[in-house]
Amino acid sequence: MAKILRYKWPLLLFIVILFYPLIVGGSNYYIIIVNMVAIYAIASLALNLLTGYGGQVSVGHAGFLSIGAYTAAIFSTKLGMPFWIALPISGVVTGIIGFLIGIPAVRLKGHFLAVATLGFGVSIPLIAMKWDKLTGGFAGISVLKPALFSTSFSFFYLVVFATVFLVWIIYNIINSSMGRAFIAIRESEIAATVMGINVPFYKAIMFSVSAFITGLAGGLYVFMVGFISPNDFTVTTSFLILAMIIVGGLASLPGSILGAALMTLLPYMTDKWIGVTNTVIGLVMGLVIIFLPNGLISILQRKKKTSTSSSHSVNPMKGGERNANV
Repeated sequence: MAKILRYKWPLLLFIVILFYPLIVGGSNYYIIIVNMVAIYAIASLALNLLTGYGGQVSVGHAGFLSIGAYTAAIFSTKLGMPFWIALPISGVVTGIIGFLIGIPAVRLKGHFLAVATLGFGVSIPLIAMKWDKLTGGFAGISVLKPALFSTSFSFFYLVVFATVFLVWIIYNIINSSMGRAFIAIRESEIAATVMGINVPFYKAIMFSVSAFITGLAGGLYVFMVGFISPNDFTVTTSFLILAMIIVGGLASLPGSILGAALMTLLPYMTDKWIGVTNTVIGLVMGLVIIFLPNGLISILQRKKKTSTSSSHSVNPMKGGERNANV
């Protein structure tokens, strides 16, 4: 019984997700919103692997999203490759570029690394605008949706499956020797070097893996929307993804998803008031940093610890009855 109660919330969440399209009456609007949450959750999970677990600050992940989206679009439309090939290629190409970006970035730390990645994120839309023969420039590229997932309803289950699968992949990476190397580098690069960890190599791997996963998110985005242009992922997107992991909780997979859900839903909730969205996002970030420095996930962790300690505590009434019986 205790085991059933332990997994009741994940089970309930699974049931809600499974029947969500039916719950919202098949509404495309609400299904697309959750699809966007799932795609940004994948991007925030990727950034949290790099920043939360690896300690490498990146403010340019919108660039990786763009590369993944453009790669999927180009391979799908210009080379005629099917969805099942174009999507993984979008991750592979982005991962290779991430590795190449990571090689010079291994010499940088803190604010210097943040500025360097910011420059990368800013440059990608500019390159997409100038390289119009390949990217379509300002006009962008239109992409046909895959036949099997041509509706928002069917695409919903694809992105949910992709999110769950990538959570499982990242979880296993974190708990592997590679993940322990990432965490050791985050804690102290000097100590990691003394332990025999090849710090420059693992830093480059961090960027590559994070870019690969983000590229997949970009690929999913372009197949869902059916279009990609230089304005889709700007520097604002990079800061938004960074805000997701800060608000949700650094070095926390559930925190990444929670932060992605909140920061993706906020624009939809505040779009009635012009110019309010950025103010609300900034206010939420400020309040979380001040009052919940470990992110929103710390509230759930605190409740879990409280319930666990309560379950292990001795019931005074039972203790009194036992003493009386003795």
